[in-house]
Amino acid sequence: MDGQSVSKTNDSDLPSDLQYQFGFGNHLSSEAIAGALPRGQNNPLTCPFGLYAEQISGTPFTAPRKQNQFSWLYRIKPSVTHEPFKPRVPSHGKLVSEFNQSNSSTNPTQLRWKPVEIPDSPTDFIDGLYTVCGAGSSFLRHGYAIHMYTANKSMDNCAFCNADGDFLIVPQKGRLSITTECGKLQVSPGEIVVLPHGFRFVVDLPDGPSRGYVAEIFGAHFQLPDLGPIGANGLAASRDFLVPVAWYEECSRPGYTIVQKFGGELFTAKQDFSPFNVVAWHGNYAPYKYDLSKFCPINTVLKDHADPSINTVLTAPTDKPGVALLDFVIFPPRWLVAEHTFRPPYYHRNCMSEFMGLIYGGYEAKADGFLPGGASLHSCMTPHGPDTKTFEATIAHGKDAGPFRITNTMAFMFESCLMPRICPWALDSPLIDHDYYQCWVGLRSHFSREEASDESQTIQNGHKGIAF
Repeated sequence: MDGQSVSKTNDSDLPSDLQYQFGFGNHLSSEAIAGALPRGQNNPLTCPFGLYAEQISGTPFTAPRKQNQFSWLYRIKPSVTHEPFKPRVPSHGKLVSEFNQSNSSTNPTQLRWKPVEIPDSPTDFIDGLYTVCGAGSSFLRHGYAIHMYTANKSMDNCAFCNADGDFLIVPQKGRLSITTECGKLQVSPGEIVVLPHGFRFVVDLPDGPSRGYVAEIFGAHFQLPDLGPIGANGLAASRDFLVPVAWYEECSRPGYTIVQKFGGELFTAKQDFSPFNVVAWHGNYAPYKYDLSKFCPINTVLKDHADPSINTVLTAPTDKPGVALLDFVIFPPRWLVAEHTFRPPYYHRNCMSEFMGLIYGGYEAKADGFLPGGASLHSCMTPHGPDTKTFEATIAHGKDAGPFRITNTMAFMFESCLMPRICPWALDSPLIDHDYYQCWVGLRSHFSREEASDESQTIQNGHKGIAF
């Protein structure tokens, strides 16, 4: 299918005519030159225009058909045409894909970080990427890593390839112009982009300084959550996910470098041409982006507080039903209307671990200290919840609080069933908020045995009790 134009920009630094295809997980096809896709077969003896046929497999060949992900790329030169890989010099040092006691540690304390400053020295996406925490192993194909990035320059004469897992990138400051083997994407703060395992890509920075978050999953791919009793509609709609159309460049690029992340280490290989020479492609394995403002929130309309899972955009499941390797959850603008209910997120101890970030605005459960570009981590069974100011302000409104619309905010959460190990540079960072715990110290006891009975209380066995 041919792409359709769905978004444009007037910025002179970005193309104004980027086109996209629609749909999540669809089998799509795109040609930069009409007739470049073979008809009736994937791998003919001679491809149109003398192109090479190359398949990229995102799942094993024998994966169930409904889960099988692959694409056929028709390119000017195959990707195998490069020199041998060598360890990158200088090495990176702050990327982890196998978490153990030698490179990370556990800490059940509530943790919060202030936003990272954009570096002064020239730094591209690769050098500005660093791991905060994670669990499992890319070698064992099970686990995840949470990274952050800061950058101030575009990647130059090189492309990045992640052989460890899928990247879900959440820009917080500055747009990203991303060139992939399937085509180009423009990604702004308030949007996300998923770059699947194995694709080569370049990140350009049309706005200069850039900052954001990255979730990486090993041995799994993101999918839309099941809706259950919600029905056919709600949350993230399949039609709102955008996939690039074919784009290619045919030029000599002496000394072009492929930077490959493999087992958390970086390797480089030289070639003399651009990897973005795919003239046509078809398949269901491709990069995609999503505008978070298109999310359709579901919320309680009478009483009590829905669990945050109701705001899941994407999930990477495990073999256990309902248990996620990693969920991507957002807290977008929405109405709060519940009656006689404590409306902010409730106090909680969770068997899952929660890493939170803030794209813009404030977060409803934290009156102070949680800033756009910052982050927090509440690990398995670590207590967390609204700070003192939020609790007291909510109680002060009493039962007469009317409908209220949360505006100008976009917080998110990466939630995993695996307990995270934290990298030393994250624990030792000068940006860690050592006073984070004090946001709860002011929570005082409101308990009173003399409280008068009301309609919610009854006498049970001679004692005052709550009626259910």
